[in-house]
Amino acid sequence: MSIATAEQGRPVEFRGAGDLRLAGDCWGKDGDPVALLLHGTGQTRHSWKRTGIHLAAKGFRVIAIDTRGHGDSAWAQSAAEYGWDILAQDVRAVIDEIGEPVTLVGASLGGLTGLQVAGDLGADRVRKLVLVDVVPRIERRGGSRIRTFMEGNPDGFASLEEAADAVAAYLPHRTRPRSPEGLRRNLRQRPDGRWRWHWDPQFLRKPDQDVQARVRELESAAAGLGVPILVIRGAMSDVVSAEAVEEFLAVVPSARFVELSGAGHTAAGDDNDAFTEAVVEFV
Repeated sequence: MSIATAEQGRPVEFRGAGDLRLAGDCWGKDGDPVALLLHGTGQTRHSWKRTGIHLAAKGFRVIAIDTRGHGDSAWAQSAAEYGWDILAQDVRAVIDEIGEPVTLVGASLGGLTGLQVAGDLGADRVRKLVLVDVVPRIERRGGSRIRTFMEGNPDGFASLEEAADAVAAYLPHRTRPRSPEGLRRNLRQRPDGRWRWHWDPQFLRKPDQDVQARVRELESAAAGLGVPILVIRGAMSDVVSAEAVEEFLAVVPSARFVELSGAGHTAAGDDNDAFTEAVVEFV
């Protein structure tokens, strides 16, 4: 495998619920134990590139997928097809297609989906679970800030530089890249010349669901999992509080916890070296 291919990963494709096409990247060799990486709302599989490279170097076959309605995966036909249960069905379908137990690493929404899937499939199908800046009880203010960012700029951006300005305002703690070219992975230039985020706006219009009931279900699933769990929190996160982590660890006292001092909610990108070190050591 060339250096370029190793960095980019090789493209893979799966079929989720309702035969919806899910795009992915894969690093590592067939036959190695599998780590399946699930990104957060509004992100894509590309947010895992450095982690994928490092885990593959440690002997894992790493698969990162785009959630339905994100990146290069297909969009659902209606907002109702973005519910929590359908996202979990997608991941279960991917694991079925992989055909062997996996370690799940999920950020934000990907972590909650991974927790639900682990509870559904059990220890025979999910070896370990990493929750990246997420526990079942999230802070409403932080969740609202994510939604506000995703709903902002509905008409897109005149340039990648303008989009980079919006990201810098949303993530003021993160060092701004010298070039905005990396945003091409998350934006698409439309026929009118403007750049728009590459996610389905319907994703934010999915039907309301009972949040408290879901918290109870996920906490119950975590308590009964019987597999090693690692919680990674960004110390500057406004989505996951230290108190919420303490509550989760009281429910799952066997879980391990790592806090990254230089990271916020987007922990994997904010302090990738420390994040990757914590994940590699755990898995």
